[in-house]
Amino acid sequence: MTAEAATAPPQVSRQLIRYTLIGGSGVALDLVVFLLLHNLAGMDEQLANGISTTLGIANNFVLNAKFTFERRDRLFVRFLRFYAVGLTGIAFTDLLFLAFTDGLGIDANLVKAGSLPLVLALQFVLNRKWSFA
Repeated sequence: MTAEAATAPPQVSRQLIRYTLIGGSGVALDLVVFLLLHNLAGMDEQLANGISTTLGIANNFVLNAKFTFERRDRLFVRFLRFYAVGLTGIAFTDLLFLAFTDGLGIDANLVKAGSLPLVLALQFVLNRKWSFA
């Protein structure tokens, strides 16, 4: 077994832990902004989701580039890729809003909160393999 193969699983584990912790800060920012825009300002849930998720994506890119994947090269290209991956989260969450909020009448706040772990897992894999490869 090569040294690289022996160290790969611990590196992935460390990256996942850091990504999750950083993701937590982005999720907190995303959720607070969503709740303020949707509940206090009365903004449509899909527009509020787009704005709040964009802020969370920007927060997470900066922190992940520095601390998780430790990549500081080609930042503009990496950000575009990271944002594209983030858009998959917006699209996925919007589909859940359509199905569960609009279709079944489930509260948008619950749908938003329930979507977060699924989006986090999907985006970690995509960002690790594409944005920061």
